[in-house]
Amino acid sequence: MDFNKRRILGRTGLSVGPLGVGSSYGAPIEAYEEAFERGVNYFYWGSIRKASMARAIRNIIGKGKRDELVIVIQSFSRSSSLMESFYRRALRTLGIDRADVLLLGLYKKPPPPRIMDRALAMKEKGMFKVLALSSHNRALFPMLAENSNFDLFHLRYNTAHRGAEDQVFRRLQATKRPGLVAFTATRWRDLLNPKKMPPGETPLRGADCYRFVLTHPSVDVCLSGPKSIQEMREALTALELGPLSDGEMARVRRIGNYVHANYKKILWS
Repeated sequence: MDFNKRRILGRTGLSVGPLGVGSSYGAPIEAYEEAFERGVNYFYWGSIRKASMARAIRNIIGKGKRDELVIVIQSFSRSSSLMESFYRRALRTLGIDRADVLLLGLYKKPPPPRIMDRALAMKEKGMFKVLALSSHNRALFPMLAENSNFDLFHLRYNTAHRGAEDQVFRRLQATKRPGLVAFTATRWRDLLNPKKMPPGETPLRGADCYRFVLTHPSVDVCLSGPKSIQEMREALTALELGPLSDGEMARVRRIGNYVHANYKKILWS
């Protein structure tokens, strides 16, 4: 498994690098541009939208490389009219006339007809190529995988939260499965915190967390959330190091088990 090679994002047909990058944490423009030059092309315009990513996207497009980017715009709106209005505003901010993905954000259950009807109408108008959904409810993904409207899912997966291995990955092994993008690889930085490690254990690096996620063959893209160029370079180290060895995997899982058992996160499911 080569982390430096592009792969096809499930049944979307989109060509992506295995590491994605989010807009929420404030990395500078040059961090995003450096990541792009290293093969990172999955740009996630998420819940918090920092101007630096928008500027980086505009700069990359200005170099004639729009077709190399996969731009994801997330919508949390439960109003169909506001969803389209906010989406158009995001397009203007990024300087594009369409995105590659519209991501319906954090649904506990299938989106209601009013949202689906508007999303599909937007797709029909050419405003995006791929309709995606994110959720903490793992049971939702196998159910919606049978729905041809959804070709991509965002889901939580890290070494402290491995339920997706049985509840999602094992159940979506078909050749024409939806694409799968994992978020919260560092478990909100708990896996990097020396105060939350097992006795005598050093904390994981960011690259360890990304390598863990990407070592699973079902994961197409692992999102990173850098807030500095140093954190972006740490994430990029995962591409150089590649999959975890058996010994590394055992250590990372041991730490994940400890963090999960001792530091609870309350999330709806």
